[in-house]
Amino acid sequence: MKKLYIHPLPVRIWHWTNAVGFVLLILSGLQIRYLDLFQWVTFRTAVVAHNWIGFVLIANFFIWLGFYLFSDKIKVYHPELSPTKYFQASFKQIQFYGYGIFRGEPNPHHPSAYRKFNPLQSMMYQIIMMMLVPAQFFTGLLLWDVARFSSIVEALGGLRVVDTVHVLLFIVFSGFIVVHVYLASLGHTPSAHFKAMLTGYEEIEDEEEHH
Repeated sequence: MKKLYIHPLPVRIWHWTNAVGFVLLILSGLQIRYLDLFQWVTFRTAVVAHNWIGFVLIANFFIWLGFYLFSDKIKVYHPELSPTKYFQASFKQIQFYGYGIFRGEPNPHHPSAYRKFNPLQSMMYQIIMMMLVPAQFFTGLLLWDVARFSSIVEALGGLRVVDTVHVLLFIVFSGFIVVHVYLASLGHTPSAHFKAMLTGYEEIEDEEEHH
């Protein structure tokens, strides 16, 4: 077993701020949306908390974006430009998640400082971070002050459309968190990836050790 420094401190701070923030957004959003079912705090407290946490995560997103754009770490998000290689690697990863992991087969992806995501993760994180997260923040900002952004809301089809998109994305992110936690538990030990996101060091299992 060897250790590889994969997660820089700024990324770890961003990750855990994002994780806690999104969980709090989901909890407060549940109360705002379904007040008759969930009442963690007063309605006003839930709204105020939801808004402020949203602004913190928007700022956190731009910190993340700036870190990757102005450092060589942006390479971790570079996709495989060869369609053949990408689909072959993706198919191997699907096979691993589908049945290989239950047979004790080694993960076909070997992480490195600039290739820490497998092909499926790379594509998914690009979609989430560059499309879905900005869309969620944008619709949340419109709902925060509908009067101020009324012209944009109307141009997008009205309040119901904006609200529906915001809620649908909320459902997507809720499901993503569950899947993300599950996949994070599939290291050589259930806590290995969680520990790596705290220390920055991923423990890499050698092929010889695996066999």
